[in-house]
Amino acid sequence: MAKERRMNKKENMAERKFLRANGTMEEAMMWNILKNKQVANTRFRRQFSVGTYILDFYSPELKLAIELDGANHFSSEGLEHDFIRDKYLSSLGIKVLRFENYTVLKMQPVVIATIENAIKDLKRGCE
Repeated sequence: MAKERRMNKKENMAERKFLRANGTMEEAMMWNILKNKQVANTRFRRQFSVGTYILDFYSPELKLAIELDGANHFSSEGLEHDFIRDKYLSSLGIKVLRFENYTVLKMQPVVIATIENAIKDLKRGCE
């Protein structure tokens, strides 16, 4: 029996392209930080799908997702959705880092240091 594809399914392609083309200012800022292996020499992909979810940024090598959270993530529905989503991703061995949009705007050095530390920890675990 063929294994079902979970990552970047073709049926999610149009939505992924739409999200890349219509991302938030914070997503554009984060992509400028992450692209071209600028953080800890780690490759990230933008708007990468896993199952039914589309991750803002994802490193397949390390199974590290970075999610940026706007106001809708802090409603009771948003918090519940994120909890279920993170539980699913965790079941696949994917670590999720979440940053509030404001933090990306105003505290980039802290965000970058947090990502670098997570990458170091994950790479240490791979050795």
